[in-house]
Amino acid sequence: MSRYRPPRPRSSPYITPEGEARLREELHQLWKVERPLVTQEVSDAAKQGDRSENAEYIYGKKRLREIDRRVRFLSKRLESLKVVDSLPDNADRVFFGAWVRIVDEDETPQVLRLVGPDEFDADKRYISIDSPMARALLKKQVDDEIVVRTPKGETEYWITDISYQGPPKED
Repeated sequence: MSRYRPPRPRSSPYITPEGEARLREELHQLWKVERPLVTQEVSDAAKQGDRSENAEYIYGKKRLREIDRRVRFLSKRLESLKVVDSLPDNADRVFFGAWVRIVDEDETPQVLRLVGPDEFDADKRYISIDSPMARALLKKQVDDEIVVRTPKGETEYWITDISYQGPPKED
């Protein structure tokens, strides 16, 4: 068994200002708060003697590697991201950062927001700009029909509202 992992697929370099703030906060938390704490714990565990059977030392070193890996990823990713903080020229169409209300064939409404791949969150209904649903929504406008391929087959949706200031109001 090899340790080779294929590189992560290229993702869009866009992020909202809120998403960038969350990533910067995570980086700060890891680098300035957690890492010094874990480093101190590892140092204390190392002082106890035999490191080969010292669980605190072994797991502390493992946690340090995890923190360092995430810090390295966040640092590189934040350098390459482009913060999109301006509204598009045509706010009647769906672009990055838009809140979109759609309905399916059963008239079931959904509100989605198109965000960068680093900030998607199913609970908040944030979808990645790289997802099939977002790709289908891009450049569409109110009353347009979109078709999205899902594992269950193709599903049709209609756009009922687009907003860039926050989620569309409920009907």
